[in-house]
Amino acid sequence: MSTITHSFKQSLRPAVSLFVVLTALTGLAYPIAVTGLSQVIASDSANGSLLYQGEHVVGSKLIGQNFTNPAYLWGRPSATATTPYNGQASVGSNLGPLNPDLAKAVQERITKLHQVDPTNTALVPIDLVTASGSGLDPQISPNAAKYQAARIAALRGVTLSQVQTVIDKNTEGRQFGLFGEPRVNVLQVNIDLDQLKSLAVVSAVVSKS
Repeated sequence: MSTITHSFKQSLRPAVSLFVVLTALTGLAYPIAVTGLSQVIASDSANGSLLYQGEHVVGSKLIGQNFTNPAYLWGRPSATATTPYNGQASVGSNLGPLNPDLAKAVQERITKLHQVDPTNTALVPIDLVTASGSGLDPQISPNAAKYQAARIAALRGVTLSQVQTVIDKNTEGRQFGLFGEPRVNVLQVNIDLDQLKSLAVVSAVVSKS
C-alpha cells in the first residue's frame, strides 16, 4: 500500500507542476503578451475600430448602423432581431431567391427609396434592397452610395460634388488590389457629412464679409 501511495505522489507532483506552468503561460503570459503586442502594432483594430464624432464614440467601422433620415447615407437592410444591426444577434433573413416574402421585402424597400427620392430614375442597386448574411455590414458599394448622393446634397443644401468627395474619401479599394470589391463605409461618410456647411450657411457668411 505504501508503494502505491509513493508512486501516486511521484506521478502527482509533475502533473501539478505542469498544470501550474501551463496555466501561467497560456492563461496569463500569452494573453498579456498578445494584448500588449496588438496595442503596439494595431491599437485601432484591437480596440474595436471605434469611430468618434468629436470626443464621443458613435460606433465602429466594423458594424453598420440603421440610418433612416434621408439626409444621411443609408446602408444595407438588416435582418437581425429585435432591431436592425443588432451585434448580439447576427443573422441573415434565410429567405431563398424564390421566396415570395423576399420579393415583397425587396419591393417595399424599392418603394421606400423612391418615396424619399422621387426624381431619381436610376436603377436601385441590389445592395440597398437585400440584407447581407450577417445583417451587420457597415459598407455598401460605390454605386449604391452614388445612387443616394443627389438626394443627400439636395436635403443638406450642399453641392453634389461635395457629397461625392466625402463618398470618395471613405471608399476602400480591393484588398491588395486583388481581393473583394470597392466599398464605402456608411458611418464614416455620415460623420463627415455632418461636417459640411450648407450652401445657405456659406452664402450668409459671404454676404456678411
